[in-house]
Amino acid sequence: MPEKAPWVTYRPELKVLDCTVRDGGLVNAHRLSDEFVLAVYATCIAAGIDYMEVGYKNSVRLFPPAEFGPWRHCDEGLLNRVFEHHDAEKTGLKLAVMADAGKSDWREVLVPCHESVLDVIRVAFYAHQVSEAVEMIEYAADLGYETSANLMAVSSISEVEIDTVLDAIRPTRASTVVIVDSFGHLYRERIEALYRTYSAAMAGTGKQIGIHAHNNLQLGFANTIDAIILGANRADATMGGFGRGAGNCPMELLLGFLRNPKFKLRPVVELLQNHIEPLRETTHWGPSLPYNITGQLNRHPNAAIKFLEGADNKNYLRFFDELVRDC
Repeated sequence: MPEKAPWVTYRPELKVLDCTVRDGGLVNAHRLSDEFVLAVYATCIAAGIDYMEVGYKNSVRLFPPAEFGPWRHCDEGLLNRVFEHHDAEKTGLKLAVMADAGKSDWREVLVPCHESVLDVIRVAFYAHQVSEAVEMIEYAADLGYETSANLMAVSSISEVEIDTVLDAIRPTRASTVVIVDSFGHLYRERIEALYRTYSAAMAGTGKQIGIHAHNNLQLGFANTIDAIILGANRADATMGGFGRGAGNCPMELLLGFLRNPKFKLRPVVELLQNHIEPLRETTHWGPSLPYNITGQLNRHPNAAIKFLEGADNKNYLRFFDELVRDC
């Protein structure tokens, strides 16, 4: 009897996280209206999505409120006002924020979970910040939060560094360890190798493996479903792919691929029509040649963002030559 193909069935344990507000907010310094955020929230509930990441818990000293919108800080007053009637048990939706190592005053701003509408703290960090990340994970877990470990820019570090980070994360109470393709550089073969590395490192801990892809090479969706087929049970996506630079795996594609009947596509289409597509008139994201170049060269997308914001933003050859020279 032939082996059952993993992509024609569904796994009820697979959970989807929407990071439209958090990652998409990077496009406009998190100046997103309450109306927009609540529309995403209502869509996540109606679509059966499991988690909604509502922004960052980052420092007001490093990200002054005069320059950044409120979803960069997600102070408890804002969250209590906007999500006043949130009930994770009734809605089936857990609210999350991301706290960056080196950018968050986490000891000062995190309150006990039972005092917050938040359920999850996602700790993002670079390899050299793993010691602080471990502290952050344990601190948040002590406060009662579900936690995840998001090692960023994994395409830019060695296998030895990855192994060292995973060894440090293994004994923590992080429930999920996420493969993060920050630069949108990875191809399928590397996704598979990383999944197997992460999975082996977390074997026996009960930790889930997640995937967070960027779309520089237009592989955000492909890499996400490849990770799912391999066994990843946590997947990130954004509505319309709304995210920094080339954007993310589009939620509408991911839900269309999954075979779990609890997910509903129509609410997502409605949000795209009424809220996401109108943003394209004033805000720009998605695959383009500059982001393709940074993805291929394994460079941070900020180089492409800076180029596109400049006066000479059609001189792609100059941009390419400068990046190649600097590599």
